[in-house]
Amino acid sequence: MSSRRALLRPVDMMQMKTRMSTSVDGFVTTPSGWPALTADPAFVPGQSHGIREFLEGCEAALMGRTTFEPALDNDRWPWPGLDVYVLCSERPAGTPDHVVTDSDPARLLERLRAANRGGDVHLVGGPRTIETFRGLGALDRLELVVLPMLFGGGMRLTPSLSADARLTFERTRALPGGAVEIVYACGGRRDALPARPGSQR
Repeated sequence: MSSRRALLRPVDMMQMKTRMSTSVDGFVTTPSGWPALTADPAFVPGQSHGIREFLEGCEAALMGRTTFEPALDNDRWPWPGLDVYVLCSERPAGTPDHVVTDSDPARLLERLRAANRGGDVHLVGGPRTIETFRGLGALDRLELVVLPMLFGGGMRLTPSLSADARLTFERTRALPGGAVEIVYACGGRRDALPARPGSQR
């Protein structure tokens, strides 16, 4: 781990975690660009697919501008009770005063850690935003909700999220409606993949 990364690691009491939905064929968005979860007939915003349990213990939400800006026009603020941090080059017009913005991911992470009161952080957004903070050594947990659906197109989890991320299995459970939740701990880089299957070496 580089000295830069070492400076950014815990605050032992805080965990940064993210949660993404994906089709069985590996797409995290529908072919039209909507988050995969929105295509599931069982989806209820803020309620279904284990999101309530996921948010227990969270005190902050961290995201990029693409995720944040639509919230400015919503009738309902999507992150009630959470401190909000946004990675963006310029502060979007209409951003509430309590929202913290910064153009530098390392600096934003430092500000988030300095303000932390012991709760966890929900890293919200797509694979590129997740990879930005995983690359800083900040992501502790990746949760995937695998939907019982095939999309045939859309955005894939990789390569925006680096394929060399080291994942350690923690647990799995079935969710109502046929989806499956898989939870992984994140840390460092995985070993290189073998050039040939073990059975052929």
